[in-house]
Amino acid sequence: MQTEKNLKLTALAYGVRKAMAKLKAKPDHKTLALWAADCAEHVLPLFEKRYPRDDRPRKAIEGCRAWAKTGLFRMKDVREASLAAHAAARNSEEEDAKAAARSAGQAMATPHVPAHALGAAIYAIKAAAVNSKDIENAIRKERNWQMRRLRDYLP
Repeated sequence: MQTEKNLKLTALAYGVRKAMAKLKAKPDHKTLALWAADCAEHVLPLFEKRYPRDDRPRKAIEGCRAWAKTGLFRMKDVREASLAAHAAARNSEEEDAKAAARSAGQAMATPHVPAHALGAAIYAIKAAAVNSKDIENAIRKERNWQMRRLRDYLP
């Protein structure tokens, strides 16, 4: 297993921001929420295979998608679902499961603040890469998947 210093979140953030800056169209708030949910859901199996009875991250992703569909949310519900996913992360022992749950928590926070979509993407990259023997390739592969997915939403 790789150490935290091998997966600096600031470096991951830079890579995602740089890739997003190259997009021809800028995503709106709902697009960012859908993308954040996709990023979190892409790595959710890393959490669910270890904690199959803990549905807090999945519920957070579902809440994010519900907001993107309806545009309606109560701040109390957003906060509770997001914090529940982060609590699931704290209860996890494995770094990949922690990062996957945190990705879901960030996705759920996106309806409140669009910038949380970036957090969902970054934690998803960390989840995908943390146990890889080739971290740089795993990071690149996940980031490329994310950017392709985001471009699918754009005109």
